[in-house]
Amino acid sequence: MFFAKLWRRSGVLTEVEFIHLRYDGWSARFLRGFKSVYLGLFINAMIIGWVNLAFMSLIEVFLDVDRQTAFWISAGIMGIVAVYSAISGLKGIVLTDAFQFAVAMIGCIILAVIVLRSPQIGGVEGLKERLPEGALSFFPSLNEGTGASGSIGNSVNNGLRTFGLTLSSFFAYIGLLWWTSWYPGQEPGGGGYIAQRMLSAKDEGSAVKATLLFQVAHYCLRPWPWIIVGLCAMVLYPDLEHTRMGFVFAIRDFMPVGLTGLLLVAFLGAYMSTISTQINWGACYIVNDLIVPWQKKKGKEMSDSGIIKISRGSTVIIMIIGLLVSMQVESVKGVWEFILQCGAGVGVVLIFRWFWWRINAWAEVVATVVPFIVYLVINYYKTVYLNTHSVPQGATPDLWYFDMGYSVMVSVLITTASWLIVVLFTRPVGKDKLIEFYNRVRPMGWWGKTGEADNSLVGWLMSAWVAGVIMVYSCLFFVGKWIFNGLFSDALYYLVAMTVALIIFAFAAKKGKLFTLA
Repeated sequence: MFFAKLWRRSGVLTEVEFIHLRYDGWSARFLRGFKSVYLGLFINAMIIGWVNLAFMSLIEVFLDVDRQTAFWISAGIMGIVAVYSAISGLKGIVLTDAFQFAVAMIGCIILAVIVLRSPQIGGVEGLKERLPEGALSFFPSLNEGTGASGSIGNSVNNGLRTFGLTLSSFFAYIGLLWWTSWYPGQEPGGGGYIAQRMLSAKDEGSAVKATLLFQVAHYCLRPWPWIIVGLCAMVLYPDLEHTRMGFVFAIRDFMPVGLTGLLLVAFLGAYMSTISTQINWGACYIVNDLIVPWQKKKGKEMSDSGIIKISRGSTVIIMIIGLLVSMQVESVKGVWEFILQCGAGVGVVLIFRWFWWRINAWAEVVATVVPFIVYLVINYYKTVYLNTHSVPQGATPDLWYFDMGYSVMVSVLITTASWLIVVLFTRPVGKDKLIEFYNRVRPMGWWGKTGEADNSLVGWLMSAWVAGVIMVYSCLFFVGKWIFNGLFSDALYYLVAMTVALIIFAFAAKKGKLFTLA
């Protein structure tokens, strides 16, 4: 609602190049190089590592091999992905992604139907009877069974594990993370591969429509086949040590041979789609925001053919680093929480840099580094505590700052205070740079003497945003209620809510000129 048009107007190639457009001086050059390595290599390798771990689990089950063999098989497949990503570039990746998305959706829907209708489950009614009370609730249970991280944990009900959130973690997810934390695919203010897609759209209106389509497809279409199979796996495999394997076992045990092949292709497609996106995204950062600016500083202009060669080499290097990380990763959840907490607090700066002239490069540097330091300090004290106190295996030490929700809140407070202090005591961006940025992007907000921003559409865009959120959640819940309770149930309430939200969204979007060109 607020950023898709702005990203498209900026005309940059990557999120990190935006730094060069928005800030000036050597602080901007430092930040651009730092974030190209931090995001393009470090964070990117972590993401590739957890994706590879999930795919290796699939290989281990279906080919009946050990983890080392599964690693080398995944390495070979990743090599194929790196080759076609390097040859085809972003356009080829987008085209293959569209095909792979369709195959993956068809395969997962078929799996959900077959497993749900199996004699062991007995359809929707059989699943509801076999699941513990509260398992089908659309809202999390609070203060139940916190696990080792103190955030999301397990409790046992009739022999089945169910999941709960602490109050602090619930507040962190609902009230903080979506606007304070940088997280791949859900960056406050846009960013990452989402910004890359906005920037590649043909115009501003297309950038908005494409991003809206992604939100609906991601949150309304994709989840329910996964959720259904996951719920069935809770019944079928209650004693799994690694719960991620339940989905894989369901494929192995219930899909006919031909359909198993289809679903394996679907998983392969999903894996290749994700890896190609991450590799291309990281290579863009390394080449466009590190190597090319460095060569220009040395007085050398790189040719297009030279840039392409280095891009292809970067693709291979990122693939190798991702593979090395995947050898060390033990838990998808652990990596996910690590990235989430190391980005806690930076999101505020990523939003305000579009709207407030006073934000400078040092504020973004501090907001990027401080959450990582806070994470290390908290985990250091956690390690010291565990080494000096007797804590039962799998239990959580009874200290508030070991809970992820509290640690996120602490990180956000410290990070926000840190970058605000830096903003007040460092030089602002030069007026000429601010005017250049303002004239190019035409943002709303507070720009002082730089320009008179037009904030007349803020109310309509805010209304469209709220209506859009309600519309997406209502659609998600409507499908779920329809599946489990039938159409003529409380599913109708969500259908009405979705329809009303859609009407309000369409009206507000029109008034806010959301889909029109500037």
